[in-house]
Amino acid sequence: MIACTGDDANYKAITGFEADKYLGTWYEIARLDHSFERGLDKVNATYSLREDGGLKVVNRGFDTKKQKWNEAIGKAYFVETPDIGRLKVSFFGPFYGAYTIIDLDKPTYSYALVTGGKNYLWILSRTPQLANETKQKLIAQAKALGFETEKLIYPNQ
Repeated sequence: MIACTGDDANYKAITGFEADKYLGTWYEIARLDHSFERGLDKVNATYSLREDGGLKVVNRGFDTKKQKWNEAIGKAYFVETPDIGRLKVSFFGPFYGAYTIIDLDKPTYSYALVTGGKNYLWILSRTPQLANETKQKLIAQAKALGFETEKLIYPNQ
């Protein structure tokens, strides 16, 4: 999702990644709290191809207190090769943050577990809702990796 700095090298990125299948809109099912999404509901991210080989990232969320949409447009580039789900993302000039896909529902790409380091975690889905069984599996996986899953926030979609 949104750019962040982190220790994502501690997390194994998925392999066999296909960017074309990842394109489109993803809905945020859960996240660890951080300032740039605080108070937002209806959070989603839309990915599209850039002419330079990277990805365009458009993050949107509805600020419930201000009753308005917030939007941030960024760019992402593969850190290693395009078949490894480890990217660097920038929303603020030359500063890049980590974006590591640590689980992905292949071959359908219907959900993803993404981190930007130990303080950043997102559960994403192609639909605004995710089956509870799948959500619980991803939460358990994140907990096993050391994430503070009891602090997850579940935005309204």
